Order: sequence, then C-alpha cells, then structure tokens
Amino acid sequence: MNWSDIGTAMFGGLSAYGDILALVSNSVIAGAVLGIVGGLVGVFVMQRDMAFAVHGISELSFAGAAAALLLGMDVVTGSVVGSLLAAGLIGWLGARARDRNSIIGVLMPFGLGLGILFLSLYNGRTANRFSLLTGQIVSVQSGQLNWLIAISSVVLLGLLLIWRPLRFDSLDPQSAGARGVPTTAVSLAFMLLLGLIVAVSVHIIGALLVMALLVTPAAAAMRIVSGPFSVPLLAALFGFVSAVGGILLAVMGTLPVSPYITTVSFLIYLVCRVVGARRDRVARDG
Repeated sequence: MNWSDIGTAMFGGLSAYGDILALVSNSVIAGAVLGIVGGLVGVFVMQRDMAFAVHGISELSFAGAAAALLLGMDVVTGSVVGSLLAAGLIGWLGARARDRNSIIGVLMPFGLGLGILFLSLYNGRTANRFSLLTGQIVSVQSGQLNWLIAISSVVLLGLLLIWRPLRFDSLDPQSAGARGVPTTAVSLAFMLLLGLIVAVSVHIIGALLVMALLVTPAAAAMRIVSGPFSVPLLAALFGFVSAVGGILLAVMGTLPVSPYITTVSFLIYLVCRVVGARRDRVARDG
C-alpha cells in the first residue's frame, strides 16, 4: 500500500466518522449540557455526602422511565416523575443522614424491582429496554433534546439562586441553621434539583451508571483544588470532557455510550488522585 492509498483510506474513515457524528449531534449537545450541570450539582452532592442518594434516585427514575415505556409515553417524562418522587421522599423524610440512608436503602430495591417488572411486561424493542440501564447514543431526538436543555437550564438557574445558602448549609449545617438559613427548605430544593438532573442523565448514560456524571467529576476536582470557585469550575469541565469525550469515542465503536463515559470519568479521577497524593506528599516533605 502506498501513501496515496493510506491517505485515501484515512480520508474515507474521517468522512464516515463525520457522517456518523452528524447523526448523533443531539446526543453530543445533550452530553455537553448534562456534563456541565452535572459537574456543578455534583460538588454539593459530595459536600453533603449524598452519593448514595444519587443512586437511590436513579433507581426510581429508572422505574418511572420503564413505566412510561410500557405505557407508550415519553420516557423522559416518566423518568422525571420517578426522580422527583424519590427526591421529594428523601428530602422530606431524610433530614438526618442516618434516616436518609435508611430511606434510600428501602427505595433502591423497590424502584429497581418496579423497573424490572415494567420492562418484563414491555413487548417492544429490546434496545429500548437496554438503553434505560446503559444509555443509548442515538436515542436523543430533537424534541427530547429541547426538553433536556430546558430541564438542565431550570436546574442550573435553581442552583444559582440557592448557591450561597446551599453552600453554607453543605459545609456547616449547624452554623447555617443558627444564622437563620432555612436549611429544610434549602435541602428539599436541592433534592428536587438533583432529581431533575438525575432524570435527564438517565436518558443519556443509563440508570446504573449515572454517578459517572454526578459524583466522579466533582470527586476528581476536589482531589486537586479546594477554592469556592475553582472546584465547581473544574468539576463542570471534567463532567463536560467525560460526557462529550465518551460520546465521541462511542461513535467509533459498537458498545453503548455508558462504558466510554464512565471510563473517561474514572481516568480523570485516577489522574487527579495521583496528582493530589503527590502534591500532598511534597507538601509534607517540604
């Protein structure tokens, strides 16, 4: 094979990749939006020690999406209903961490069992059922993309509105309550915002691995920075790279999108953990 043949093959491969990428442009846009918003929300998830809650909400979100699929309704709508129900219950009944973990532990198997029941009754395409668990790269239509962007915008706006009291309550809840911060209302508002972003994330990455966008980017950022602005900005960047990078890699393969997103997210966390550990060691020795 000469250089001309190699160049022609490379050009043909790039052209084919571009054609495929054009078909999933909605997913790329949705992934970018969810990665950024998910990274910002994830900062407070980590500060409030609520990673377990993300998983619990995703299970009921999965159940709601499965019910919508069975009934022939919009999957995103069903996912949102399930997420808000779970988030409301956790925020209302789980004021204390111990109560919250108990409630999540009860809701998780219940939501997973309902979801499996609904999927077993669904007689449609197998790919539709599988995508609820692992995501589906070509599943975002234009109308759904508009809903995803709208919901993500609501989450971002709500997060900005309660940012200061939420940060105070997340870092020092006792002092926040003593200073007059409505901690119960702030906690419930955050849970509802978390429920919304979980619901739309399930549609992209699947219910089983949604923490890759809502926990890992923020956990990685906290390993190497600690400032009030640097942590959210870096977490949003890591979420964006994980989501968009994973989708761009998935376009070239035959696997679902979720393994790629989770792998990119994990590698970012691993690098940040190594860098943070090395920096701490140098600081101790120096």
